[in-house]
Amino acid sequence: MKLQGKVAIVTGSASGIGKGIALAMAKEGAHIAIVDVNEEKGKETLTEVNQYTEGTLFIKDISIKENVYEIVADVIKKFGKLDIMVNNAHVSRQASFIETTQDQLDLSFGTGFYPTFHFMQAAYPELKKSRGKVINFASGAGIDGQVTQTSYAAAKEAIRAISRVAANEWGPEGINVNLISPIALTLGVEQWSESAPQLYDAMINKIPLRRLGDPEQDIGQVAVFLASDDSNYITGQTIMVDGGAIKLR
Repeated sequence: MKLQGKVAIVTGSASGIGKGIALAMAKEGAHIAIVDVNEEKGKETLTEVNQYTEGTLFIKDISIKENVYEIVADVIKKFGKLDIMVNNAHVSRQASFIETTQDQLDLSFGTGFYPTFHFMQAAYPELKKSRGKVINFASGAGIDGQVTQTSYAAAKEAIRAISRVAANEWGPEGINVNLISPIALTLGVEQWSESAPQLYDAMINKIPLRRLGDPEQDIGQVAVFLASDDSNYITGQTIMVDGGAIKLR
């Protein structure tokens, strides 16, 4: 039980990678605050989390700064502390570089970069007390410059930048800030694989391990490691959990 008694906020945790992380951490003893806009899926995840530990659910639009601070305050009120901040939520739309619009940029930064930034600021006082952990999310879309991913790549690389700054500034206070760059088999990817099997197979063939990661067993376990004392001497790093698709130098 590597996270016994720890308290974690996991954004975008009603489904997909966020849900996998929430369940992986719950099974290691962490109390989980599920943050999402999907009430139906959020309740389903909460039911699963509560089989292992105590969880709570916030159906909030985290693009609104005030909601972010309210969530952190409510978590402290309920659990008395905050040890782990996982910024997973992000929405974006694909378009070629020349066709990318201001609205698409605003959507990606408004649901990914700014909530990450605001949650980090809101959580900082409590993470300083607990000598806690921040886990943010990068993407191969930004690291590798994938086509049609202008708005998403830009926001993800911005998240990487502020994570490195926070790692340097907060390190002396015992706060670790790291990133995961994942490839995972989510519902959306499953649907895409059925509609575009040739493109899906081509993607798989570019991954040395020849498979997509499982949100809980692969991505979630790395998140557990980064949230635990086992990672106390790691900060400011981007951990590639992508089957070897991208090798950082």
